[in-house]
Amino acid sequence: MDLEKHPQQPVAPAEPGGIRASDADRDRIADILREAMAEGRLTAEEHAERVDAVYRAKTVGELEPLVRDLPAPAGGSRPAAEPGVHGYESPTGPAENLVAIFSSSTRKGRWRVGGRTNAFALFGSVEIDLTEALFGQRLTVVNATSIFGSVEIRVPENISLRGSGTGVFGNFEVATLESADPEAPVVVVNGYSVFGTVEAKPKRGKFIADLQDRLRKYLG
Repeated sequence: MDLEKHPQQPVAPAEPGGIRASDADRDRIADILREAMAEGRLTAEEHAERVDAVYRAKTVGELEPLVRDLPAPAGGSRPAAEPGVHGYESPTGPAENLVAIFSSSTRKGRWRVGGRTNAFALFGSVEIDLTEALFGQRLTVVNATSIFGSVEIRVPENISLRGSGTGVFGNFEVATLESADPEAPVVVVNGYSVFGTVEAKPKRGKFIADLQDRLRKYLG
C-alpha cells in the first residue's frame, strides 16, 4: 500500500523561541524591566526602548533577548498579579496598550473597555477616562508606568476603585472607592512612577446610568 511505502512523517514541534508570545509572557518581561530600572540597571531611555519592543514582540524568542543581560526575579518566578490580592483572578484576553513617549495618548468617550490596559508614559502623558466606558466584565486592571510623565485615570463615582503602586521621586495616588452595589465594576490600578505621577480618582458628577437603574430596582 502507498501508506506503507510512504509513511506519514510526524510534524516536528515548534522551537521554543518560535512559540507565539501571550499577553502574560509580555507582562512578565515588562515586570522584569520595570524592576531593573528601579534598581538602576537600566536607564529610563533603555527601559522605554525595551518596553516598546516587548509589546511589539510576536514570539517568545523575541522577548528573551530583552532580559538576557538582567538577573532573574528573586525566587526564580514572578509573583501572582496584584489584582489577586483584592480577591479576583487576573483578567484574560488581549490587553490594550497606551504609550506616550514625548507625546500624549488619550482614551475617552463611549468605548468598550477590556479586562486589561497597559499605560506607559515617558516624558509624555496618558489620559484614561472610564466615565462613559462600557464595561464588558466586572474586573478591569490598569497597569500604569510613568517616567518623567503622567498617567491620569478617571472613573465614575458609583464603581469600586482600588490600587497598589509606588512613587520613586514621584507620586502614585489612587483614591479608593467602594460601590454600594456588590455587582458594580471594579477597577484596579497597579504600577509605579519615577519622577512622574500616576493618579486615579472618581470624576465628580459622573455615574454609570444602568448601575443607577439597577440600584433603584434593588431599593424598590
